[in-house]
Amino acid sequence: MAADEIRGAAQGSAPVPLSVLDLVTVGAGRTASDALRTSVDLARLAEGRGFHRYWVAEHHSMPGVASSSPAVILAHLAAHTDRIRLGSGGVMLPNHAPLVIAEQFGTLEAMAPGRVDLGLGRAPGTDGATAAALRRTDRLNEGADDFPQQLAELIRFLDDDFPDGHPYRRIHAVPGPVQATSPGGVQSPHRPPVWLLGSSGFSARLAGALGLPFAFAHHFSAQNTIPALDLYRESFRPSAVLDAPYALIGVSALAADDEKEARRQVLAAALSMVRLRTGRPGLVPTPEEAEAYEFSPMERDFVDSWNANVIHGTPDEVRSGLDDLAKRTGADELMITANAHGGDVRLRSYELIADAYGLATPASA
Repeated sequence: MAADEIRGAAQGSAPVPLSVLDLVTVGAGRTASDALRTSVDLARLAEGRGFHRYWVAEHHSMPGVASSSPAVILAHLAAHTDRIRLGSGGVMLPNHAPLVIAEQFGTLEAMAPGRVDLGLGRAPGTDGATAAALRRTDRLNEGADDFPQQLAELIRFLDDDFPDGHPYRRIHAVPGPVQATSPGGVQSPHRPPVWLLGSSGFSARLAGALGLPFAFAHHFSAQNTIPALDLYRESFRPSAVLDAPYALIGVSALAADDEKEARRQVLAAALSMVRLRTGRPGLVPTPEEAEAYEFSPMERDFVDSWNANVIHGTPDEVRSGLDDLAKRTGADELMITANAHGGDVRLRSYELIADAYGLATPASA
């Protein structure tokens, strides 16, 4: 696997490659179909403007987040794009059998050769009860404790290289490398690069030890970003995948034509987070609903803390915030997520950010 399937190149005046993280958010008065149409439009926009990759996150039992099945969504996006890298940000490995993930992403690789990423996390992407339903077990710690073993098994399936004597030696993930060894077989030289995702030090250390690329969830764990990136770099050991560390961070950012509108939009997204964190998940409210909502002092403190880590404002303000974040963290790539009630607002935000950095126009991409 070549490092250029992992490392991106900065475009325009951006300090590092810019990418997109999509939660397929569903606003009040909108449907999941509406949200998925926005995802197609956004993937096309990202491709046309020179964003490096487009990842979809796995979440469950959240009415305002329609990304429960990343592989299905990525297949749909693959059919509507030609060049941009597509991937999971991430698939929650403990929720799934490693063989199933290898088969799903082998299929995606066959659909979009050379442009599929497999980002993996060890959290459930939901609450404990939903995680138990997903895994058909109440032993929820088992998945996290077994993550390194599950990861090793998944990579073995992707490479089709279980050793002789292993109980899975004759089991093959198809599509996959086994097809090249069958009579008359020809197999793609690509296989999805594996990324580890995290919001603490566990995956940072593991990614470093294995020489894998690392993605950190700065957008909801900002206080841990620099310690985790430092740990990743200190732990890094060169591998067949990478000869030097490569880390991206997820960033919550929203640009609007004026600062007031940006504040209105991020307030609505913050209210959605208040409800999620207090056990009342729902659709993303409208800005009007958020402005009329009477926040308790505790809720207001949460909103202020949450929005302090959301880069928002005019395009120039967002560009300045992203530049500063890249400089402070030394991240090799910024993956931007824009949470808002309306799909049109999200699309406009990415357009404005692309304009602010002088990224390619669709005609010149």
